[in-house]
Amino acid sequence: MKALVFTLFFSLGTQMMLGQGNYREQRNSMVDQQLAGRDIFQSKVLKAMRDVPRHVFVPEDYRPWAYSDQALPIGEGQTISQPYIVAYMTQTLRLQPEDRVLEIGTGSGYQAAVLSLLSRQVYTIEIVESLGLAARDRLKSLGYHNIAVHVGDGYNGWPSQAPFDAIMVTAGAEQLPQPLMDQLAEGGRMIIPIGPHGGVRQLTLVTKKKGKFKFEKLMPVRFVPFVRKTKTQGR
Repeated sequence: MKALVFTLFFSLGTQMMLGQGNYREQRNSMVDQQLAGRDIFQSKVLKAMRDVPRHVFVPEDYRPWAYSDQALPIGEGQTISQPYIVAYMTQTLRLQPEDRVLEIGTGSGYQAAVLSLLSRQVYTIEIVESLGLAARDRLKSLGYHNIAVHVGDGYNGWPSQAPFDAIMVTAGAEQLPQPLMDQLAEGGRMIIPIGPHGGVRQLTLVTKKKGKFKFEKLMPVRFVPFVRKTKTQGR
């Protein structure tokens, strides 16, 4: 019995040590195996994924799995997307250093941090107040100064800062929000999961050229739903 207890204790202890050990090493392994080992090829995206400490953006209890290829809960029924999806959506937007980016669904702030290393300014909106305020403090403490965080309904975008060169929606919508399309700059790109509530959605790339929109379905995905404020919440 003592040997069994010791073995279990040792096994659990080893897992925790591996999970909380050299985060930089784990991050490099994540990039090499999960991203570069698949179809993420933009060097600047790979570098951003190496530089942003994902473990800081997940609850402490989940940090041993921070660099695993999976989404993780961050509280309030929300999740942080798996690293591959973060990198894929970022790469698809083809960001340039002078781009102004709008993100809908701040969550823990991880995706915004990645976007901020590839663009001039990131504007991000989170409807869950506790998550938005925590993300704002987290990003500020980590030194990401080109990110503006707003707590509110992302459906209407951020009109006072529009137009945007790129828009990323990190929650599943049943249809394209017209206000976001209106705020997309000429030549702009938007990536958004679209599909029926409770089902598999299609990650869709929207591009604007000469005032016209083009739609391209990329892959089936699962995302938490696009949450909106109800009338009783102040709308």
